[in-house]
Amino acid sequence: MSGAALRFIRCRRLSTAGPPGVRTVLQWKHLRRVAKVTGAVVSGGCLFITYEVVALNKAVTIDTSAVLQEKYKSYIYLKAAPSDEKENLTAGLTHKARRELHKAARRFMEVSSRFLLQSLDEHFSHVDADPHEVALWVLLKRTMSADKAIRLQAVQELAEHHHWHDYQYQTAAQVIDQRTAVGLARIPQVDLRFFLRSPALPALGDCLSAEDGLRQLLASLPQSEVDKCVQYFTSLALRESTQSLAAQRGGLWCFGGNGLPYAQSLTSVPSEKVESFCLQALVQHSKVHSHCDHIVANGGLQLLQRVYQLRRDSLKIQRNIVRIIGNLALHESVHQAISQSGWISALAEMTQSPHVMQASHAARALANLDRETVKEKYQDGVYILHPQTRSNQPIKADILFIHGILGAAFKTWRQKDRDVSENEKEEESREDYTECWPKSWLAADCPNLRVLSVEYDSHLSDWMAKCPAENQRKSLAYRSRELLKKLKLAGVGERPVVWVAHSMGGLLVKKMLLDASEDPEMHGLLNNTKGIMFYSVPHRGTFMAEYSVSVRYLLFPSVEVRELCKDSPALRDLNENFLNIAKEREFKVLSFAETLPTNIGPMIKILVVPTQSANLGIGELIEVDVDHLNICKPEKKDSFLYKRSLQFILEALQSYISH
Repeated sequence: MSGAALRFIRCRRLSTAGPPGVRTVLQWKHLRRVAKVTGAVVSGGCLFITYEVVALNKAVTIDTSAVLQEKYKSYIYLKAAPSDEKENLTAGLTHKARRELHKAARRFMEVSSRFLLQSLDEHFSHVDADPHEVALWVLLKRTMSADKAIRLQAVQELAEHHHWHDYQYQTAAQVIDQRTAVGLARIPQVDLRFFLRSPALPALGDCLSAEDGLRQLLASLPQSEVDKCVQYFTSLALRESTQSLAAQRGGLWCFGGNGLPYAQSLTSVPSEKVESFCLQALVQHSKVHSHCDHIVANGGLQLLQRVYQLRRDSLKIQRNIVRIIGNLALHESVHQAISQSGWISALAEMTQSPHVMQASHAARALANLDRETVKEKYQDGVYILHPQTRSNQPIKADILFIHGILGAAFKTWRQKDRDVSENEKEEESREDYTECWPKSWLAADCPNLRVLSVEYDSHLSDWMAKCPAENQRKSLAYRSRELLKKLKLAGVGERPVVWVAHSMGGLLVKKMLLDASEDPEMHGLLNNTKGIMFYSVPHRGTFMAEYSVSVRYLLFPSVEVRELCKDSPALRDLNENFLNIAKEREFKVLSFAETLPTNIGPMIKILVVPTQSANLGIGELIEVDVDHLNICKPEKKDSFLYKRSLQFILEALQSYISH
């Protein structure tokens, strides 16, 4: 530009120096030349500036999708840095570059956080990034919101999205906190990639096995605050472990001197059975609050994780381990330790088990860990059959199932066993068969009910030996007080309640309601009881007590036999007092009575509870052509027994639930 100006000035000087005739010609000639040069320079400058602006714009434009992609990838488990100096320098530069990219991504997320309370798709459709890539981080941020409603919704949405990539699941697993992990574990069919694998377990000492670790853990626990039978069983398990070690050195060994010898070779010592005894003893210790701290402090959680992984083929051992975890989870002080030991992922996996007992034990442990949505606490022996996961369905009433003596929380309520001979029919039968009809059928027909099953003293039958410190089993009065405490912690009595009981479980229900009437703190349970369903309950005793001791022992332990004696004073007083309350409170009552004898041994058939004993005196009485064991096991969902039971429940709660 300055060159063109100089040429213009020079031309003017030349034009003024010559004759007048030449002056005009030189002026216009040089002006045209100057105009051409000036135009070329201006045009070139504009093109150059335009090129520089475009190039600069491209240089400073950040591809947000690439930024996010790098952010996600950088969270995947990174390998150790190489030792070579040049490679270290390269790794350092890469780390710095990624850190800068992370800062840019965080700035991008700060802008997107303004849309947290609104639909993601609506707002991210105009953003230069994949909506589902951004959605993961937005949801993860929402799971840590101070607003509980936002947290719960975020956990639900996080679990419902199934389009995440594998690295995104791994990223989420490292980001989510304990509260979110528990919430995800309680979402139906959640993707297990949301959970970190259990951390590396500490190595055991030289020549030590998992069995040795259990024995040492058991020996380290105090023997205080436990009853004499737990002390006995603990010493029995320790002696069992010692004898197994001796067997490894050769010879025979015998379980506790109780007449059940195990002739084992050097290579077939039943370590699994020893572990089972130790775990059952630990179950009893985990019921004592102060012992829970000892179990955690002595590495019990890691040891149990090791045994859990080693014995994946043993459902019973796994149930006992998760039972211990469920008892420990009653105390919030150990929740963090449970999470850090990798138990949340194990429990999430077990809740998806096809086995009802496995899933129910895991559901109980997770419910005790979930302080975000569950205010109740489920002690040992109280199991949730429905809902076992988080649900938006409001719970309007409770159904409680109480089994009889030698029954259990699950097997008592299974579907009636079918006799099928053809292979095709057998396969079809297995597909339709349910291990627990209250969980499979009742939960589907009444989704807004909470279904609980209670188990009591069933663990005593697993010991294969009688405790010498206790000559008789616990009475109805003791069991009643014990179960009332557990049910209160589980929130039973805060909603309308319907009781379902089989055999002696019905006597226990009557005793609990009588005790509740005398306890001001339990009046809610009495007031909210709307109905009771009895399956062959011996209200007036049973002829079973009149048979020989060997026959009686097949069904009832000694103290129960004495309490069940036909027309015993204790049963008569219990029945009369309960009838007074039932009539005053106008309880709805339905009783089923068996009409077929029950096989209790070779060549022995007995009508365990006659119709006259199953008749409470109020409500409806229905006789069914089944035996005592199958009176509470419907053959199929459209059978009369189930349909009538469902009808009674709906009628008793008709003003509280919607059909």
